[in-house]
Amino acid sequence: ISIKIVKEPKKFKKIFQKKNSKMKIRKKNKNFILKIIFATIIFFQFGCTTPLDENKNKISLVVINARIWTGDTKKPWAEAIAISGDTIAFVGSTADCQKLVSPATKIIDAQRQMITPGFIDSHVHFVDAGFGLTSVKLRDANTKTDFIKRIADFAKTITSGTWITNGDWDQTLWGGEMPTAVWIDSITPNNPVYISRLDGHMILSNSLAMKIAGVNNSTKDIFGGEISRDAKNNPTGIFKDNAMDLVYKAVPDAKEILKDNALQAAMNFVASKGVTSVHNMGTFDDLETFRRAHDQNKMITRIYAVTPLAKWMQLHHDVTKNGKGDLWLHTGGLKGFVDGSLGAHTARMLEPFSDAQGGTGLFITPPDSLYAYTSGADKLGLQVIVHAIGDKAIRTQLDICERVEKENAQRDRRFRIEHAQHISPQDIPRFAGLEVIPSMQPYHCIDDGRWAEKIIGHERAKTTYAFRSLINAGAKPAFGSDWAVAPPTPLEGIYAAVTRRTLDDKNPNGWIPEEKISVEEALNCYTMNAARAGFEETYKGSIEIGKVADFVILEKDLTKITPESIRDVKVKATYVGGKCVYENKN
Repeated sequence: ISIKIVKEPKKFKKIFQKKNSKMKIRKKNKNFILKIIFATIIFFQFGCTTPLDENKNKISLVVINARIWTGDTKKPWAEAIAISGDTIAFVGSTADCQKLVSPATKIIDAQRQMITPGFIDSHVHFVDAGFGLTSVKLRDANTKTDFIKRIADFAKTITSGTWITNGDWDQTLWGGEMPTAVWIDSITPNNPVYISRLDGHMILSNSLAMKIAGVNNSTKDIFGGEISRDAKNNPTGIFKDNAMDLVYKAVPDAKEILKDNALQAAMNFVASKGVTSVHNMGTFDDLETFRRAHDQNKMITRIYAVTPLAKWMQLHHDVTKNGKGDLWLHTGGLKGFVDGSLGAHTARMLEPFSDAQGGTGLFITPPDSLYAYTSGADKLGLQVIVHAIGDKAIRTQLDICERVEKENAQRDRRFRIEHAQHISPQDIPRFAGLEVIPSMQPYHCIDDGRWAEKIIGHERAKTTYAFRSLINAGAKPAFGSDWAVAPPTPLEGIYAAVTRRTLDDKNPNGWIPEEKISVEEALNCYTMNAARAGFEETYKGSIEIGKVADFVILEKDLTKITPESIRDVKVKATYVGGKCVYENKN
């Protein structure tokens, strides 16, 4: 309680002087004591007015008897919260929270279940992932026969001429043999195929799709991409990175209603996983889809809509015209590419790959162009977000960040490197030194960890997905999923970062175990660090008074259970802006 005393009443001053006539008290001390006496009288005579009293009639929801991890370093744990409209109005004890209850207040007794801030997935491909929910499922196809059968079965469910897309196949599950158009031509004679490998850096097309796209043995190679060919120079159907565009250009654009439906499916799905916000690495077309949902008040997920780096001037004009948005949808970020992926052997490395394929990967974007895009966008106050997986790619982008920071005016720019997977040891401290955010996806660690050492060897793997080293060096990693490349499940991501147990269970103590982090560190990477990565930390990312009421109720306290059981914890409810957008009634 803060009470300012302007002047002490004379009668209290006389009483004080009379009782202390024999005491030698300095004037400074007398004034202090007078203030204490006067404040005490005011307190007991008139009581006290607190924010609890003022907000009592405004509270729409309270959650009591919870185990709340707030994400606020000053007050990391609490047991109750109160919501006013879409905003957090109180964080503290159950007893104090109950004082806010009015007849109109909804009360939830959490029964000691855990509450965290809403999870922020800092890297998704939202609309594409939404389409993937209704497309052919190939992610866990573990034999050639199963792969072919799933495509054949799906083709029977769609009309002739409809393209088969998405898929997310992984050849490592059946021994590494790369699929070809020959595998699927006979089962898809009337349906063009453009299905992605799970990392999104390689696709398989059937002969019909290549014919429609005009791709044949005379098609020239393309910078930043690779066309797989047979002994007669005919394309096999495998296209990597920039070469994928040769076929993609023939894929018809989906109708608006289909895009809108895909977005709604994506929002509902991530809500069931505790995700309340995403950073979408997409296109201007994605942005228009989001804006339609926003205008129709259909959004239940907050979205940071990131657009292509090469189109930085288009985003500048858009921001000049429309601003950067609001609490539900905002822009200002630009996504570029340095290289490809390790699984496709297109990650740009300092030294050749360790396996039989050799090579050092490729640059998707020439370094000179990356510098020009980064510098131009940065001068306009836009956030530059660049994909870099190989150690050479990461170093290249860090060098560009350092150069641009020196050349352009000082500001809070928050450069981001997406994935930051295979870092050279000497580049780890540069992230903190340059204040570059490593935006990482921990699920990739336990997925790629099954086979990564075959491609880059054990020594380079020591600083692969280097969560602990980056945090110890002072960097602030933001976590996400890369959905649909990996599932948008923060609990699995936390499990991965804490245990590093690969999906094949061949590393029970963790793959490169020295890079494990704690549960609370992983939670922070999915909340406050992720919010900061999108310039959102002032209004989300923690459970604090004044921030948006985005939170998740979990059936168990992640900090009190064995790390191995984290991925099995159920999301009981997800709230966005104080409204329940998902409830698990089981």
